[in-house]
Amino acid sequence: MDLARPDLRPDPSLSHDEMEALQRDIAAAATFADDHGLDPAAIAVDEAASLADGLPPARDGAQERLGTGAGVESEDAGGPESDPDAPTVVGVDQAFLTDRDGDRPDAAVSAAVALRGGTVIEYASATTPLSIPYIPGLLAFREGEPILAALDALDADPDLLVCDGSGRIHFREAGLATHVGVLRDTPSVGVAKNLLCGEPDESTAERSEGWWTPIRADDAVTTAEPGTVIGHAFQSRQYPNSKRVNPLYVSPGHRVSAESAVEFVEALCAGYKLPEPTRLADAYADTVKRDAE
Repeated sequence: MDLARPDLRPDPSLSHDEMEALQRDIAAAATFADDHGLDPAAIAVDEAASLADGLPPARDGAQERLGTGAGVESEDAGGPESDPDAPTVVGVDQAFLTDRDGDRPDAAVSAAVALRGGTVIEYASATTPLSIPYIPGLLAFREGEPILAALDALDADPDLLVCDGSGRIHFREAGLATHVGVLRDTPSVGVAKNLLCGEPDESTAERSEGWWTPIRADDAVTTAEPGTVIGHAFQSRQYPNSKRVNPLYVSPGHRVSAESAVEFVEALCAGYKLPEPTRLADAYADTVKRDAE
């Protein structure tokens, strides 16, 4: 797919200052308001897939595009088919291959899983070299191109991207979900397990399932006025007798508001902490990685 803003690609050869400047351009190009026509009910996942016997097959006639022999079959019948009129939600996540000494990652295994009507319709992956180490706040320059490669391998055209990483909850409002969303001009949401910056309105400790509170920009966010709502802490799952599950940190990537972002993630969680698209992408990335090792 041709990128909407190829001039904003995450070039890992840039200097640190140039990367930060590019992120400010990404934030300026991003739309943190609803521009999608999606309804949370239309993308909701009612029942999570069991992974006890491996990943669920891709249905609805979609052809699997692996290139790695990862052992997920496609089926045209014999199970629940997707609703052809439902929006397509794509989850992306990554696993990493280490160098010969096993000391550090040297390649990313990027996985994209497309769901329609709560049913998997396609898997795609790409294995690409890593050019730079992890630098806090500059994740897209390490992992953005590998994710774009996996998305390019998809036949399905996403109506919504769900990324394992931050969107607007970022020092320059330009996390991975924002960077990828702007490049493809696709509505996107970031779902992170840890809070990169910003302050929650309320304590996030020991919250019940379904609770959420705004995350507001603090002094660490250099491109937004203090107090701006840049995302939400969302308690997607909790145990009734032991409230020990931490919340997710959900933020808009592009063409999605902070409120809609958390509503989408709530609709996509089906009894697990992670939304179903990224839960399956995580499992698929691990499957491709095992085949590659």
